[in-house]
Amino acid sequence: MYHFLQIFFTWLFSRVFHAEIIGTENMPESGGVILAANHMSNWDPPFLATFLSRPVAYMAKKELFQIPIFSAAIRSCHSFPVNRGAADRSALKAAVKELNSGNCVGMFPEGTRSKDGKVHKAESGIALIAAMTKVPVVPAAIIGTNEIFSSKNFFPHLKIIYGKPLFFEGTSKNKDELQKFSQKIMEEITKMKNNHSNK
Repeated sequence: MYHFLQIFFTWLFSRVFHAEIIGTENMPESGGVILAANHMSNWDPPFLATFLSRPVAYMAKKELFQIPIFSAAIRSCHSFPVNRGAADRSALKAAVKELNSGNCVGMFPEGTRSKDGKVHKAESGIALIAAMTKVPVVPAAIIGTNEIFSSKNFFPHLKIIYGKPLFFEGTSKNKDELQKFSQKIMEEITKMKNNHSNK
């Protein structure tokens, strides 16, 4: 299923939206890695993962895994369940498990979609996960997905830029260091987004 969807989205993003992909060489080919991106649209998860040579796993609420056919589909797409009733702890444990297993986990540090298309402040959770697993964080800037099928620009030119890996070198018990690293990730994303928005 993952391979089939990857083929479909490769065609869609490349042919329909003429997507420009920059920096895929910055993605480690193996080992645990966090792929962190800005979030503007429901199109972001497939766009973030489609052009990479390795699967990207995402969190999904556990209720979705109780639907027989849909459960099989999202599991085949490397999603893993999270108990939203205990969101922070459950999500943390699930993500750490995936990363310690050598997988790539896609995350959106802002915690929710940006309604104005701008990059906003990051939550500290991504830094805590990076601190606990010692894996690199690859920042990624997504451009244009918030305009897909909009009245402003029905078929926008999409662009994604994968930056160089960042490493957390502090301690997981220092909240200031965690917040600074989370913000550093967003600053890198913002810089890449601004540098490529008008090119």
